Amino acid sequence: MTAPKHRTQSYKEQLAALGQSQRQRLFDLDFKLYFLGSVNRTDLTSRFCNKEAASRDLSLYKELAPKNIEYDTKAKTYIQRRSPSGSEQECFTPLFEYTGSQTLAALLHGFADDFVGSQKPIVACEAPTQLNFPNIATLACITRAIHNNQVLKVQYRSLSSGISEREIVPFALVDNGLRWHVRAYDRARNRFADFVVNRIELPKLIDEEVPEEQAKSADNQWNRIVDLHIVPHPRLQHPETIAFEYGMESTMLIVQVRAAVAGYLLRKWNVDCSQDHKLDGPENHLWLKNTQTLYGVENLQLAPGFDMNNGCN
Repeated sequence: MTAPKHRTQSYKEQLAALGQSQRQRLFDLDFKLYFLGSVNRTDLTSRFCNKEAASRDLSLYKELAPKNIEYDTKAKTYIQRRSPSGSEQECFTPLFEYTGSQTLAALLHGFADDFVGSQKPIVACEAPTQLNFPNIATLACITRAIHNNQVLKVQYRSLSSGISEREIVPFALVDNGLRWHVRAYDRARNRFADFVVNRIELPKLIDEEVPEEQAKSADNQWNRIVDLHIVPHPRLQHPETIAFEYGMESTMLIVQVRAAVAGYLLRKWNVDCSQDHKLDGPENHLWLKNTQTLYGVENLQLAPGFDMNNGCN
């Protein structure tokens, strides 16, 4: 998100000069004005428990972004300022940048530092219920191993071989849309692989130096980036609807993704990966135009339309 023309660089410099706690309070104020259209001192003090700071923050916000905020004397609250002329150039422009994942998480669950208390959505919001969540104690052990570059000895439940003891070298968590995996080097099979977090039991940290060939830098599938050229499925009667929905430029969405997770993404979004776009299910709104980019990707058995014998055809 670019800075608005009516502001100078000084507002960014002023924000950068503030302490972290005040920037956080201004972020909260800006967020509520942007996504809810209003904010008042009670909103700020109920979260940050500081009436004097709330008054100072409101004054500073008005100084930094005078065209963003005004006081509604009837409602006795601050509201997003409306342009009398209706000009888009004079409309609210946020002080901070917001990513889609950050915004939706906040709207659904509240802000992260609110989790110590009750969790409730900022607006009416519903997400499909997950069937399972990572075991927190297991997850904590895995993240410590990742953060401190340590080996884990675990009991792992596999669909093909049942339960067995493994030594793994984890380096990243992966959300495939259905469940959480940990990307790690598997010492039993001498290769990098994904392990479902909720199939791991009795994790134990091993404090030993990790060889270079077992580190993240040696995982070719993780370090290889593939460009996916995703377009509306050719069978659609109105492909422009899908192009609009996904914000495609020139009716194409170019997604860069690690080879290690490409199959997960293609399956989650039901992207038809057959060369002749043969899938015709109601869930197939997207087609991968450049199927050749997938050659060498190891988890293509997950990609819709992929033929293990003949490739993507």
